[in-house]
Amino acid sequence: MTPMSAPVGSDRPFLNRRLAAFGTTIFAEMSALAARTGSINLGQGFPDTDGPAEIAEAAVRAIRDGRGNQYPPGPGVPELRQAIAAHQQRFYGLGYDPDTEVLVTAGATEAIAAALLALLEPGDEVIALEPFYDSYAACIAMAGAVRVPLTLRAPDFRPDLDALRDAITPRTRLLLLNTPHNPTGTVLTREELAAIAELAVERDLLVVTDEVYEHLVFEGGHTPLASLPGMRERTVTISSAGKTFSFTGWKVGWITAPPALVSAVRSAKQFLTYVSSGPFQYAVAEALALPDTYYDAFRADLAAKRDLLTEGLTAAGLRVFRPQGTYFITTDISPLGEKDGLAFCRALPERCGVVAIPNQVFYDDVEAGATQVRWAFCKKTEVLREAVDRLRAL
Repeated sequence: MTPMSAPVGSDRPFLNRRLAAFGTTIFAEMSALAARTGSINLGQGFPDTDGPAEIAEAAVRAIRDGRGNQYPPGPGVPELRQAIAAHQQRFYGLGYDPDTEVLVTAGATEAIAAALLALLEPGDEVIALEPFYDSYAACIAMAGAVRVPLTLRAPDFRPDLDALRDAITPRTRLLLLNTPHNPTGTVLTREELAAIAELAVERDLLVVTDEVYEHLVFEGGHTPLASLPGMRERTVTISSAGKTFSFTGWKVGWITAPPALVSAVRSAKQFLTYVSSGPFQYAVAEALALPDTYYDAFRADLAAKRDLLTEGLTAAGLRVFRPQGTYFITTDISPLGEKDGLAFCRALPERCGVVAIPNQVFYDDVEAGATQVRWAFCKKTEVLREAVDRLRAL
């Protein structure tokens, strides 16, 4: 057989043109750079310690008892759906039917993908807070929709509500919100959310809210958009166990929404993973019932780590935008004479043995985030202290 001189189908690129602009994620690139150089990885947002031992043991117990080792029910195991509904009632006074208004997903990432694929059609416009988590842009593209950024600008990273109103057109189908916001750490106020809710009702828009950092608000509290007047019936609320319980590898997420929206999202989700994380679902059901002392201690621990890294980054000469929530601190590198966050992050491991993420990859308006860099503080205290020592080289 004569070898072909060119791959089959080489007259056009193999990758779907909607995804051609995305390539390898910045997280994969920077984590590989950290591994190759032996640097401290403050780039990707995963903890370097496991969550509560009793919850890990609950997963082991489920495996040993044969619970979840085969395909779990499509909507999720009843115990977890009931626990999710109880969580929403306990913390926010929101009542959801665990049988018709809760759907378990393979992490919040799948929940976002399934929601956008289900609810959007080609040509629909989606307004999203910019900088946005990279999967938002990819999922909007896969749905054939058009993303319309609402840029949060330094130093306060608050949404411009007049600009939001102006951005809504007859083609706007959906608002995609993230609060607490990754990467800036902004927590939308009740007043901001109320104004957004009024616009959504007035223009009859659907809303998808990514609230995975709901238990990591360091000052004040988290307000779910679905709790505001007129919003429960039009809002898909997304959260997950990964960030709250420090088991990011388990990939257990969920949505809560009215039955018609849950049904729509499930229609897309069933053709993605179908089901996932069987034994871990039982463990997360137990985790959601942990006492308030767990949530309070978890938040206090991360707040202390935020303050430790904030002080270290400031001492290193960076301008620090102190976050109100999440795992992340955004900084401006221009006081160091730097102008390109991507170049800065690629050179950082050789300069001082630390890895971070350039915010510009989260922007359509690259110039708006050109000098911003994101740092993760969800690490052991001793690791953060070592990182702070290394950053003095800047």
